[in-house]
Amino acid sequence: METLDPRTIMLMTTLMCGAMSVVMFSVYRSFRREVHGLGHWSAGLLLLVCASFLFGARGTLPDAVALLGANVTLMLGIGLSMLGTEKFYEQAPSVRFYLAACCLGTAGIAWWLLVTPDFSRRVAVFSCIVFFFYARQAQLVYAYGERHFSSLFFGSLMLVQAGVVLARGCSALLHGGTSVDLLVTGTLASIYLAVANFMALLLTVGFMTVATRRLQMILERRSTHDPLTQVLNRRGFGDVYEREKANSRRNLRPLTLLSIDLDFFKSINDRYGHATGDKVLAHVATIIGGALRESDCVARFGGEEFIVLMPDMAPHNALGVAERIRALLREPNGRGLPPCTVSIGIACQASVQEELDQLLSRADAALYQAKENGRDRIEVDVCEVTTVVRTTSAAGSDTRR
Repeated sequence: METLDPRTIMLMTTLMCGAMSVVMFSVYRSFRREVHGLGHWSAGLLLLVCASFLFGARGTLPDAVALLGANVTLMLGIGLSMLGTEKFYEQAPSVRFYLAACCLGTAGIAWWLLVTPDFSRRVAVFSCIVFFFYARQAQLVYAYGERHFSSLFFGSLMLVQAGVVLARGCSALLHGGTSVDLLVTGTLASIYLAVANFMALLLTVGFMTVATRRLQMILERRSTHDPLTQVLNRRGFGDVYEREKANSRRNLRPLTLLSIDLDFFKSINDRYGHATGDKVLAHVATIIGGALRESDCVARFGGEEFIVLMPDMAPHNALGVAERIRALLREPNGRGLPPCTVSIGIACQASVQEELDQLLSRADAALYQAKENGRDRIEVDVCEVTTVVRTTSAAGSDTRR
């Protein structure tokens, strides 16, 4: 049976790994802050390419340079992928373990290559070190990976590769080095070498799959969340509203809206600067979010205005939530931020036919009424009838706009 030349297989893998390294590095340059670990994976693939060239130089270069250099470079490259996976899952990189394992592996390979030549033990040492690198990554995916096909695919590949590497090391010790020599021409050796090289590429594809999934989630969040306060923006709020409106129509339950606006926010910016003003906005968003139920949502509608959507919440119950928000903002924030108050307008969905713009308009009308009546207060609009339900508790409140 005709078999593929091992050098041909290695050359094909080298070219593919080189191309994947360029792709990974390009993604790293564009999204290094959003997706961690890409740089380590890119560098690891580059080391795999270097290792392949060193293997190919066997016979041209001394074994002390070609074989030792290739094995060590390959081990360093696989170890870098482990560090990259740890960074991807936001775990502290095991740099000490990586260095210790590579030093131990280098010493063992050098001993059984230069001092007491023994191919079987060289394979066993290399396989043992690399097994731990792959097993660590499989454990990371299991512990911290998202329950999604991409993570399942990547983790399964790592687990399979760890098993294959361990089996090769055990086979070298039990059956001798000839059984696992990748450079021996033959059907089994060619199949084993082809599978090993194919798995190396699949692992890269697997990592790119989970990285792409992470990037997709980040980009989706960017499109639906305000970058300053990390709450929903108009687009994200619109999607949530349509979903909750459908639930409200189906279950015949009320849907209430709070329109919240900071009082005299311009004076905060003028007096303390826009950086402090941004911190105040982020603080207010945190306070609002902390006063809500898990089913509620808050969005920033530009400037200093926030909108809160509360499913299955009657206006008189929403009033208690609004009052709690006002009370929490009156407490010392402990962050050195200037104090602030808010005016709040409340409106309830009048009918299933009413659109978001109409509901927002009624809530804003109640909010403007609160502003005109002295600020730091709450007004409620129910079915286009506005009723004053809370006046300011601060005596002598400033009535300037």
